[in-house]
Amino acid sequence: MKIKHQLAIFNALTRLLVILVLWLMLPILVENVVYRHINNGLIEKKKKFIDHLNQNEINDFIEDADDSTETYSQFSTLHSEFLVLSKIPVKGNEKKTFFNNEYRIIEGEENEYRILQYHFTYENQGYQLEIGSSLSEVNDLTFIIRFFIIIVLVVILLVTFLADTVYIEYLLKPFYKIIDTKIRRVNEPEAFDHTPIKAKSRDFRELDLVLNQMMDRIAELFKKEKQFISNVSHELLTPIALLKNKFENLLQNESLDDNAVDKIAGSLKTLDMLKKIINNLLLISRIENNQYEANEKINFHEIIDDLQSDFQDRMEDREIHFENRMKQEYAFTGNKTLIHILIYNLVTNAIKYNRPQGNISIEDGFEKGRYFISITDSGLGMSEAHLEKIFNRFARISSDQDGQGLGLAIAESIASFHHIEIKVVSKVNEGTTFTLLLPEGVKHN
Repeated sequence: MKIKHQLAIFNALTRLLVILVLWLMLPILVENVVYRHINNGLIEKKKKFIDHLNQNEINDFIEDADDSTETYSQFSTLHSEFLVLSKIPVKGNEKKTFFNNEYRIIEGEENEYRILQYHFTYENQGYQLEIGSSLSEVNDLTFIIRFFIIIVLVVILLVTFLADTVYIEYLLKPFYKIIDTKIRRVNEPEAFDHTPIKAKSRDFRELDLVLNQMMDRIAELFKKEKQFISNVSHELLTPIALLKNKFENLLQNESLDDNAVDKIAGSLKTLDMLKKIINNLLLISRIENNQYEANEKINFHEIIDDLQSDFQDRMEDREIHFENRMKQEYAFTGNKTLIHILIYNLVTNAIKYNRPQGNISIEDGFEKGRYFISITDSGLGMSEAHLEKIFNRFARISSDQDGQGLGLAIAESIASFHHIEIKVVSKVNEGTTFTLLLPEGVKHN
């Protein structure tokens, strides 16, 4: 998951948590405010009632003074309020006000009320005053407020989530541009773009600067490494040539027995193999250092025909059938020698790792607008483990085969030089297909 999505989700979750807390606390907050308002109203009504209270009014409220349970009740038309005055025994906690919520049945209808209870003594007689206010409207109002607020909060959550996503996308735009232009598209240090990335964030400008500095150091080390390989390879060729001349001169000595001759011949073979390795390393070094021109017109049909003629005897010895299915005419500009080596190495592998009486077929065509050449054999095939390292230097598919393991490494270097993509599909004991996907436009280093 990308960091912009993680940040947007994090912000959304934090807001959702805040909304949940508000949602849970909302009833308490509303009830405290509403109850305080209702309590003040009930206290005001109690004060008015007590201030105007006299014995005549009490007698009017309670007609039978001898009955201590006699009560007086007065209700509003819609049962939203009531007032009850009752005779009670004299209590010690007189002239104290109590509030509570109770359900009362008034004229057959049960409702919840906020009730003020007030105990007082008047002329040695205890009384209890109850003034109630209906909570039905308060509950309805609380529900409406909660519903309205949750809608508002959800809308705010969605709007802020979209705003965060857009804003985070805007903030991270330089970051993705750095990844795309300075990391993903860079295959080698020489192709690195040092153009500063425009960013309002100081962090991304610093990241861009550090990447430029790091790539400069890498390019310098990369250059030194390739120069070292080139110098060492050149220096090694001279002693190899001297040793080869000495061994060849020794072979002219007629006093040597057969055992000595065999050992010298083996040494010469080893020197030849070492010389091939050095020359291949030199070739890779020159390709990676862009020491070749890429301005020649290349005819793939001509290259394939020449290779078929060169390998004819070798394929006949193993009874391998070669089939050229190329039909397209495609103009490509590059280095003819390197392209010849690239296809030569692939065809060599197709012969080397093929089975006797096997098949090799070469065909071309277009895939998504890109010209391709595929080389298919019916040989040993490779496992996934081998496919992951076939382009590594000195990697060999089978230890039973001759070679130094540099053929495919050279092929990859040549393909990279010409911006050609190599795809490999292989199945064990069924065969392998190497496909060369050429670039849409002619591009060279």
